[in-house]
Amino acid sequence: MNRQDAFDLVCEYTKNLALIRHMLSVESAMRAYAKKYQADVEKWGIVGLLHDFDYERWPNPPDHPLQGSRILAERGYPADVIYAIKSHADYLPDCPRLSQMDKTLFACDELAGFITAVAVVRPEKIVGLTPKSVKKKLKQKSFAAAVNRDDITSGADDLGEPLDEHIQFVINAMSEIADQLDLAP
Repeated sequence: MNRQDAFDLVCEYTKNLALIRHMLSVESAMRAYAKKYQADVEKWGIVGLLHDFDYERWPNPPDHPLQGSRILAERGYPADVIYAIKSHADYLPDCPRLSQMDKTLFACDELAGFITAVAVVRPEKIVGLTPKSVKKKLKQKSFAAAVNRDDITSGADDLGEPLDEHIQFVINAMSEIADQLDLAP
């Protein structure tokens, strides 16, 4: 299991650049949290990178993430990587989030998407983005309406991170690859 193989798999199954950027965003947040928690940075990054690789082909539950899980198993990915990816879907009752890696993926997924939505409407994009600005947009139900706000708050709670600190942490992680995410001014 290595990052290049994981990225090649993403590119094999995903053509939508916005979705690829989302997976890169979540990867960056997962890597940053792995460093913080002294966990396996490569494994956590790969979990973030691969978590939605099957979504473009199989967007409907439970196909996503079960089709991807099958593909990952066929390609020899470790069981804990596959489980973490499956656990980010609330509609799979047999996959509760148990490990720190599982909880971190869930906590970063919706938030990374929302931060992207906030950043793209700002002239300076992600530069200078604050938790206060993100939380203000969270209150606007019509803004990025598809994002589940409860997942963002419950994800931070499950992770044991204060919401403002979690938001800032993910902003910081995404800022490090802002050019790749098209979020640099």
